[in-house]
Amino acid sequence: MSKLMSKLSNESCRKARLSRDPRFDGKFFIGVLTTGIFCRPICPAVAPKEENVRYFDSAVSASLAGLRPCLRCRPDSAPNSSAWKGTRTTLERALTLIEAGVLSGNDAIDIEALSARLGISSRYLRQVFSDNFGTSPKKYAQFRDLMFAKQLLHQTNLSVTQVAFASGFNSVRRFNESFKQTLRLTPTALRKTTQKKTQVGKGTDKPELITQGVMLSLFFSYRPPLNWARQLAFYRLRMVDKMEWDLGGEGYGRSFQLGEAKGYFEVNHLVDKNGFKINIYLASSDHLASLKDITMQIRRLLDLDADIDKIENLIGATAIMTQGMISGLRLPGTWSVFEAGCRAVLGQQVSIIQASALLNTLVKAYGENVTISGKKMILFPRPEVIAAASLDELKMPGARKAALKALGLFVSEHPDGAVDDWLSIKGIGPWTLAYAKMRGLSDPDILLCSDLVVKKKVLSLYQQGVDPVPHDKQTKTLTRVEYSQLTDMLTEQASPWGSYLTFQLWNLA
Repeated sequence: MSKLMSKLSNESCRKARLSRDPRFDGKFFIGVLTTGIFCRPICPAVAPKEENVRYFDSAVSASLAGLRPCLRCRPDSAPNSSAWKGTRTTLERALTLIEAGVLSGNDAIDIEALSARLGISSRYLRQVFSDNFGTSPKKYAQFRDLMFAKQLLHQTNLSVTQVAFASGFNSVRRFNESFKQTLRLTPTALRKTTQKKTQVGKGTDKPELITQGVMLSLFFSYRPPLNWARQLAFYRLRMVDKMEWDLGGEGYGRSFQLGEAKGYFEVNHLVDKNGFKINIYLASSDHLASLKDITMQIRRLLDLDADIDKIENLIGATAIMTQGMISGLRLPGTWSVFEAGCRAVLGQQVSIIQASALLNTLVKAYGENVTISGKKMILFPRPEVIAAASLDELKMPGARKAALKALGLFVSEHPDGAVDDWLSIKGIGPWTLAYAKMRGLSDPDILLCSDLVVKKKVLSLYQQGVDPVPHDKQTKTLTRVEYSQLTDMLTEQASPWGSYLTFQLWNLA
């Protein structure tokens, strides 16, 4: 096993695979040496004998060992492994950029450019990937693209050519060669196998090419627990009319724009399958090249790759969360960090209801009205539109209007700029910045100590008996200095999962 598997013993893997425990899905893979395939821990096939099994930390490691992915449990559909998440390492930063597609497609950069963005040498970057995955960054990126392509071949009716370009390949010939060489099967053969199983089975929902664009239906897995009821309630309270909508029961939908790609998605929770059925509607088939980035955004928005067991074990041991933990809370993201920033500015010093009303007014006045697949909706306003807007429709102080316009101007002029640079904008403070990172970038380590609700809950828990810092024994009240000491301690204890502690406190309030 590689370094990433050092904390997961062979015995733990054995127990997880024999019980088909979904909490380990994507955290390791099972290589079956007698058949030459590798599987997820939840694979429904008859469990092989232990002497015929080898465990791998990642799908790419299993593939490099000469194994091909199982066609039954489909390792391409597993939640992403989070073994390295929250470690603030060069590897995490590199993986984030690679998963965002910087090494794929027409706009791909080379390894030297990627290394420069990471502030390290290309030699060191290659060494990091060799040590952890046994392969180069470029080959790792190509494997990720191929696994996404495999998912599309399994679950959609897109042609092989469309799948190739949607997966980041510039040449169908190169796609076919790489697919066969890496996955030991041609795309056409895989498609035929999938179609045959569909015909003899119970059937499956298949996407369709439609006159006004493309509709695809995919299945996204997650590791339980997941408290979708709480997450959906969070979205419902903050919904923007015609930009987001409630599908009733377990469903949620919203519009999106990513570069030139426009569309919307609708999700339905399938609790018995530990996953979501995701319908994605694109305004044009020309936008298929953005499909991989769109699916990654949806996964991030729903926080499907979080290892909640690991996170809850850590934050449950903090000084104020010794009891009352709400299991399965995820980070409900926004589509973009700019949207999260606007939500934060509008939410300054007002209630959630008031902030939601302001946001609805903003989107209605300045969002783009579109019709996609026959459905009318509104897209969140572009930064340059907000920068040029009068904002007269918003009933709020002029200083906050100025901050919102300045944010739009800054983001339109620096589309790839660091969020930390927003602090140079008058009216943008640490709370606004932290909120934008937590919901717009899904930063896992944001404890919003200055948030009024968080502060009230921390003080309430403290007054119930938690006594981690010195205080006035007679009044049992915290001074400003003592509260700062307490939250500094909590920030350290909850790291790198401070954002999850924030959502625990919000939900306990």
